[in-house]
Amino acid sequence: MYELKTKETDSSVIEFIENVESPKKREDAYKLLDIFTEATGYEPKMWGPSIIGFGAYHYKYESGHEGDAPLVGFSPRKAKISLYFATGDTKREELLKGFGKHTTGKACVYINKVADIDVDVLKSLINQSVRFLKETYTNH
Repeated sequence: MYELKTKETDSSVIEFIENVESPKKREDAYKLLDIFTEATGYEPKMWGPSIIGFGAYHYKYESGHEGDAPLVGFSPRKAKISLYFATGDTKREELLKGFGKHTTGKACVYINKVADIDVDVLKSLINQSVRFLKETYTNH
């Protein structure tokens, strides 16, 4: 049976952020923590060893693969800060046009620092992602 690596844990979010090596990244992680907490109304939780997630939803693919994931989240990684939003949402691409300096992966949006982005657009991306996932998946 496939075991999902990224599960919600009881690890301390603050302890995780305090262990981020770069002082600038640590500062940005606290800024993002405030923005995501305020925008979602959810308590931050650690998902796996390095993702700070907000809220949760249960997904099930046609392949039968299913699991739980945070509605939105972020991770202050060494190279860039990863932001996690819903995939498959067409409104995401539209919002990203006014987001500022970023790159995108399959499920992530990568930024170098909070100063490079429009925080209001970030809040819109967070809210849109939460709304999209709640409409798409039945919450538990």
